[in-house]
Amino acid sequence: MSIASVHWTLLFAGACALLQCALTALVIVQRVRLQVHFLDGGDPSLLRRVRAHGNFTETAPMALILMLLLELSGVASAWVVLLGTALLLGRLLHAGGLLGWGGHRARLLGIGLTMAALSLGGLGCVGIALGSIPSSTWTPAGASTTR
Repeated sequence: MSIASVHWTLLFAGACALLQCALTALVIVQRVRLQVHFLDGGDPSLLRRVRAHGNFTETAPMALILMLLLELSGVASAWVVLLGTALLLGRLLHAGGLLGWGGHRARLLGIGLTMAALSLGGLGCVGIALGSIPSSTWTPAGASTTR
């Protein structure tokens, strides 16, 4: 097995790492600006930044693990891309909504997309593990599991 067999997970993991760096930087900049070294100092803006970073950190790793397992199980690339897109777009929308860039609707849509990625990925892994969903079921008719 080569690293090329998890091409899509690599791509989305890299994109998520960059997003996490951006969210971390937003927290650091606000902490330096406010001279708050622990917790949020009672500042609502810092609290929102800390929660945007924390919410990302709480959800993205599990979704990426599920994507990796599905990709290694041989599911069609389209499924992995769908889950990765839902995850990345969901986390961007959620963070933007929490930080005041997209409003409450963006945040809710982000939560929905993230939960969809986690739920579908989890159901797919459980189904494949129990043998009730063969990984070939996740391959659309006529589609290839290769890139």
